[in-house]
Amino acid sequence: MVLAEAVQTLAGNDPAGLLPAREQMALSLGWHIVLAAFGVAFPAMILVAHWRGVYRNDDVALGLAKRWGKVAAVLFAIGAVSGTVLSFEMGLLWPGLMGPFGDVLGLPFAFEGLAFFTEAIFLGLYLYGWGRIPAKQHLLMLVPITGAGIFGTYCVIAVNAWMNMPVGFRMENGNVVDIKPWAVLLNKGSVLQFAHMWVAAYMVVGFVVAGVYAAGMLKGRRDRHHRLGLTIPLVFASVAAVLQPFVGHLLGLRIADRQPAKLAAFELALETESPSPLRLGGVLIDGEPRFYIDIPRIGSIIARNSLTKPVEGLNTIPPEDRPPVNITHLAFQGMVGIGTLLMVAVLIYWLWRWRGHDLSQNTWVLRFAVIAGPLAVVALEAGWVATEVGRQPWVVYNVLRTRDAAGDNPDLWVLLVATAILYTGLTVGAVIVLRSMASRWRAGEEDLPSPYGPEPEPLRADASDSRRSS
Repeated sequence: MVLAEAVQTLAGNDPAGLLPAREQMALSLGWHIVLAAFGVAFPAMILVAHWRGVYRNDDVALGLAKRWGKVAAVLFAIGAVSGTVLSFEMGLLWPGLMGPFGDVLGLPFAFEGLAFFTEAIFLGLYLYGWGRIPAKQHLLMLVPITGAGIFGTYCVIAVNAWMNMPVGFRMENGNVVDIKPWAVLLNKGSVLQFAHMWVAAYMVVGFVVAGVYAAGMLKGRRDRHHRLGLTIPLVFASVAAVLQPFVGHLLGLRIADRQPAKLAAFELALETESPSPLRLGGVLIDGEPRFYIDIPRIGSIIARNSLTKPVEGLNTIPPEDRPPVNITHLAFQGMVGIGTLLMVAVLIYWLWRWRGHDLSQNTWVLRFAVIAGPLAVVALEAGWVATEVGRQPWVVYNVLRTRDAAGDNPDLWVLLVATAILYTGLTVGAVIVLRSMASRWRAGEEDLPSPYGPEPEPLRADASDSRRSS
């Protein structure tokens, strides 16, 4: 292929499969991570709405839970496709990783598969259980859905944490020996990295769902359905937005000890300074930082929990071990900047509500609620770019370089194009289906059919109990 040959010429001595593998993983992970966030956080929001409907006899909340359950089913089905693509990509794109380290990573991937099937089973029971399962038992179907989504995501994050802080094996004469699969799941680095992703998922889903109802309210739909649909996810998002800076700070302290090159790129620290400043903005041009503002000492406080400890400069890192600085730095600052903005915004919002203001009538508040969802998604993507690009040139930190994990197949460009077409089709299909569902709900159709499901039953939480008693 002419294109593949041209790209290989630009890549120099890198394997032919390295660049397409990187591009495909960036596409697949960047696309799938938003669906993964919904798998983690959305069931908990549905659980709260359903609980309110059952225990407070709130038909509006119960209606929200039923609608959200159908939306979750659509997103779950799409996520199953993209997740399957990812599972094949790991071995196809990175044979140098999965070949020697497959036994190390097999256990968390196996548990993630079990969590996926558990989530699918109970999601089916929840969808088709309306009016057929007693109300309180039906509510309990959401508990394993929520738990399986969280556990499955933890397993995947544990693998990524292992790439940043590898454990559970020894290298002997170039071979991987003394494998301890459980060490990957119990890795100390997994807990904080998962907590960071877990909280981010609640921010993304909370702000996105709240933004949908805020958009409806801007169009004049100010009924209780929209107010409750705004409030429940916004509460989740607000708590997450306030917690996230603290979780991120703790994770950053570990990065300072474990991955100094990544931290130096985060902070755009070319030289070691004590104390280190906080560098806002900035890009490297011809090896020199430009367009930045330094705030003295704050860098040491944030990155090292100290007034004097320095951030190790990139000049102490061998050039071949440095990550792409500009991408890493800008992605990190984008994540932190958006996260800080959202945290301040929700604190102001709840302060106004506490003082008795009816913010459902405030057009500017609703407009910000609409854009908060896309902002949270951008922060999520920026965070993963900072994490993954900042680890380069290593796929397994200080053990295996990314170029050594890639194959030598130039035809992977064809797979990248096919994957891009697939994800484009899935995106268009999801938009069409969700918009159609929303239109039918607005038209008064409450019981939209589910694929292969039984005929719909009454919505009320006590319908099954009353039918049984009769």
